[in-house]
Amino acid sequence: MVNSRDVARAAGVSQATVSRVLSGGVVSDGTRQRVLSAIQSTGYAPNSAARSMRMGRSGAVGIVVADLDNPFYPRMLSALSEELDGADFRVVVWLASQDGSTAAVRAIRERTIDGVIFTTATEGSLELTVALEEGRPVVLVNRPLSAIECDQVASDNDAGAALIARHFLELGRTRMAFIGGTPLATTSGARLRGFLGAIGAAGVEVEPGFILEGEYSHEWGRTAIRHLLEARNPPDAVFCANDLLAFGALDGARELGVSVPQSMAVAGYDDVAMAQWPAYSLTTVRQDVALTARVAVQYLIDRVAGEACESRRRFLEPELIVRGSTSSSRIDGVALTTERG
Repeated sequence: MVNSRDVARAAGVSQATVSRVLSGGVVSDGTRQRVLSAIQSTGYAPNSAARSMRMGRSGAVGIVVADLDNPFYPRMLSALSEELDGADFRVVVWLASQDGSTAAVRAIRERTIDGVIFTTATEGSLELTVALEEGRPVVLVNRPLSAIECDQVASDNDAGAALIARHFLELGRTRMAFIGGTPLATTSGARLRGFLGAIGAAGVEVEPGFILEGEYSHEWGRTAIRHLLEARNPPDAVFCANDLLAFGALDGARELGVSVPQSMAVAGYDDVAMAQWPAYSLTTVRQDVALTARVAVQYLIDRVAGEACESRRRFLEPELIVRGSTSSSRIDGVALTTERG
């Protein structure tokens, strides 16, 4: 039977190096490729369960999600799961409901998982608090938390919102509004901050009552847009903090007979698949979900392997995708990246 010594001999490395590659440890790219090629050529099938027991690891990673109604999160969950599967980790998914929180906390405390990835964490999240207290490897995805010391990967929300603001200004829109999700979500706050900063730099102010925050849902987007359109002088451009809110806003405007984009431009954030549908043709900010998942999982692998370094925070550059909800004379799917100066 082929064993790790045979792999080491074929790759021209030590058996310890083979173990580091199998456990996701730090080795050079060239060494990693030689070991992986040797594994394939020798037909070696590592016993992941036995390896995990020897190393005091479970071989499982938890992912905590809170909002599968938003199509962005199933997409992110799929990308994370694919990356973790490729790294030979089993995936456990918890919904951050009461039952999900209980199960996640139990698994963290009993150390039946090697680490946790949070996609919708807030500073008061029970699971996050317990994971940090227990010293588990933790990576935050999508929602960065400045007060928390752990690895984090997210879109540059300020820069993405500024792209929307400048797009509205280029279209000659001056009466702008914002529909946000829960104030507890750092994404909503950062997108509002970036939006207001960019239009403020151009000398444009948001009217009182034109900033509405509630929850990340289609229904709230629909309710909020109806409220905005009841104003004596309604907005001519509305930035929604995510695509789900924007879909609700577009549906609400359609119900009231408001022409989009002629009377009012609408934009979102995330670029989920539905944004391309002709019924919405939504201008939005695209997040690179695949790259986010790849970076997050690599950060987690490093921590599980025991790599010691300062907490890492990476903010990925977003793209503005221009579609019909802001410009009637558009070329669908035009992508504009952020300006770097």
